[in-house]
Formats: sequence, C-alpha cells, structure tokens
Amino acid sequence: MVVPVYCGSDYLEALVEALDSLRREWQAQEAPFFLAEAIFVDDAAIDQSGPLIDRLAGQHPWIVPLHLSRNFGQHPATIVGILHSSGDWVVTMDEDLQHRPEIIKRLLRKAVTEHSDIVYAKPASAVHEAAIRDWTSRSFKRLMQWLTDNPNLPDFNSFRLIRGPVARAAASVCSHDTYLDITLGWFTQNISVLRAEMKDERYIRTKRSGYSLKSLLSHGWRMIFSSQIKLLRIGSVLGLSAMVFSVLAAVYFLVIRIFFPLDIAVQGWTSLFLAITFFGGLSAFMLGIALQYLSSMILKVHGKPTFFTIDRSGDVPAAQWLEQHPDPQP
Repeated sequence: MVVPVYCGSDYLEALVEALDSLRREWQAQEAPFFLAEAIFVDDAAIDQSGPLIDRLAGQHPWIVPLHLSRNFGQHPATIVGILHSSGDWVVTMDEDLQHRPEIIKRLLRKAVTEHSDIVYAKPASAVHEAAIRDWTSRSFKRLMQWLTDNPNLPDFNSFRLIRGPVARAAASVCSHDTYLDITLGWFTQNISVLRAEMKDERYIRTKRSGYSLKSLLSHGWRMIFSSQIKLLRIGSVLGLSAMVFSVLAAVYFLVIRIFFPLDIAVQGWTSLFLAITFFGGLSAFMLGIALQYLSSMILKVHGKPTFFTIDRSGDVPAAQWLEQHPDPQP
C-alpha cells in the first residue's frame, strides 16, 4: 500500500482505521494474503500530515512513514513509496478517502481471476459532481490518448493495484519526466479496469482541486515525453504521401505536356508547385523518421525494457479463496 500525502491531516486517521479494519478482516478469515505494510509518503505536506503519520506509525507497526526533503509531486512520491515496498502486490491510492479501502479486495479479485498485472479503478460516475471539472478531466485524457496512441490512457488512475515486481521494475526506471502509468505499460499489457464508485469529497465540499493548470500541463508533458508520439508517424506518412503525389502529378502533367500541349494555358507554375511539394514532403518524411528514431533512443535511455518476465503462479490460491468469499451485493 502506497499513499502520497500532501494535505491529508483531516483524512489520514479515518483512512488508517479503514485499512486496519480490512487488515483484521483478512486475518480473521485466514485469507492467503494480508496487508503487510502501508507506506505513507510525506511530500512536504502543507498541513500537519507529517507528524501525524509518524504518530500513526507508532500506533500501528505496519505503517511505514517516509518524508521527502521537499515537495516533488504526486508521481515522484508514489514512485518513492513503490521502491520502498516489498509485497507481491502494490496498491496506490490517494489520501483523501476518495479511494475506499474496501475496493481493494475487488481489485485483487479481478487481478488474480483474469491474471492481470495492473488493475485500475475507474469511476463509475462523476467523481467531482461538477460538470466542467469532470468534462475537462475526460477531455484531457482523450487528447493525450490521441497524441500518444495509448489505448489504456483513459483508464489511468492513481487508484491502482499493481503486481509487485512490475511496480518496482517500472518505478526503478522512472526519471523526473517519466509518467509512471506509461512506464508500467512497458512491462506488461495485462491491464484490467474495475468500475467502482469514487467521490472526491474534498473537491465537492471546497470546490478546490488538487490539480492546477500548471500540474495538468506537467502531467501532459510527462505523458508525451514518455511515449511514442502519434504525430511523428502522421508527419512521416503525410510527407511520404506528398512525395508520392508530386511524382504521380509530374508524370501526369508530363504526359499532358507531350501529347496535349494546347491544354496547358499557363506554363511554369506546375513544375514549381511540384518541386515544392516533393522536396517539402521529403523534408517532412526525413524529419519524421529522424524524430521517431530519436524518440526510440530516448525511451531506451529512460529504461524501456527489451523483455520482462512475470510469475503468476501465486494467483491460484488467492483466486480460490476469493471465489469462496464473494463480495456482498452493493
């Protein structure tokens, strides 16, 4: 369990109580899995969250407090927590109870029954109960999906269950400008989505979002910087198409010039237009190829693996136990 903390003093005690209840429930039912640790990463919190997680760690030995030297942001704080984790599965979630701990069991059920390595919790309804805010979030993800051509991008969410080796491998190659969810996709394509009810009560109550325009642009930059950009391929294809068009047009007009010279009312402009089209297309095509090659090199430098192995044999006992303990009907 990894929880970045920035402004959570009003929620942390209730969150720990809910996690402790879930932990004791699994112990009482003799589940073949347990909540080994909850890592709270203090990202230079602006309230009293730092001292609070230290106090909670004194009351609960399974809580691990980490304090960053300054504010690095949610993604780096999550990466730090993942790198300090040791479990077979890692859950990342927000501090403000928007992500309810009781959903973790459903995430695990979906993972072990479908042999998924990542399960995202996707909101089943409007999270912020504000049409503009929710529309902006959806539109931003759709735009990023179009730019990066990543089919999983609309499902990205900070509430996720990740197979431990995948989580730590992805976190270990993340740099300052690497987007964690993009990196996770480098290591596995076994990604599932679980619809769950989630509400951002802090935003609903205060109408203040934890994400400013600057932070959203930073997220977008990280997504683009960590991905193969679709526009590069489009540019290369358009450049090649312009070259092919100019060659075919040149052949066509050459035939007209030889066999039907009287049909040409104005001379000179055709050759100039075709020359510009051909060399412009050639420049766009070569630039697109060079940028794609550079993009591939950057991803390799960032740590995109050639291969990665996964052991999913441990899913069987968990799946069998979860089958015998179905979730109560909502």
